[in-house]
Amino acid sequence: MLLLASKSPRRAELLGRLGVPFSVLDIDVPELRAPGETPEAYVCRVARDKVEAGWRAASTTAEAVLASDTEVVLDDRVYGKPADAADAVAMLESLSGRTHRVLSAVALRTAQGLSEALVATEVTFERIDPRDIAAYAASGEPFGKAGAYAIQGGAERFVRHLSGSHSGVMGLPLHATSALLRAAGLLHAGGVR
Repeated sequence: MLLLASKSPRRAELLGRLGVPFSVLDIDVPELRAPGETPEAYVCRVARDKVEAGWRAASTTAEAVLASDTEVVLDDRVYGKPADAADAVAMLESLSGRTHRVLSAVALRTAQGLSEALVATEVTFERIDPRDIAAYAASGEPFGKAGAYAIQGGAERFVRHLSGSHSGVMGLPLHATSALLRAAGLLHAGGVR
């Protein structure tokens, strides 16, 4: 049995698209960037921390545990989830009219060990009218989302250009995830094993 170590309904929905049977394991790990840690190293470490915590929690009930972490990065700043509406507005104002990266790390743990993938996607926002930012923040959608936006929701209208993985921006890069699952023998061409 594959376990998804995540509280994110978006990740569960995305993983479901691959047709792999799985159960969700509610895992909570600290998401604090260490001093001097690059954004890439940070997102990979958090995904590893989640998958290892899931592996320990599942003990012998899981054949594999999958975990992911997604962060929005502008310059060297990692944008987590907004604390409140004012924080969401500030994040969106700083992303407005600029290109940022979305880093999504995936980790798969089996008895054979750990496999990982890191997917970087560039997202360019149009210059967003402050009234649109305020209305979007007031909608509540930014909460619980890295960078204060959901590309699969109302913020999609802000995206002028995307280069990379749309599902990665949502929280689980499906191409990289399916490659990890295939390599572990959990997914074969045409469906599950």
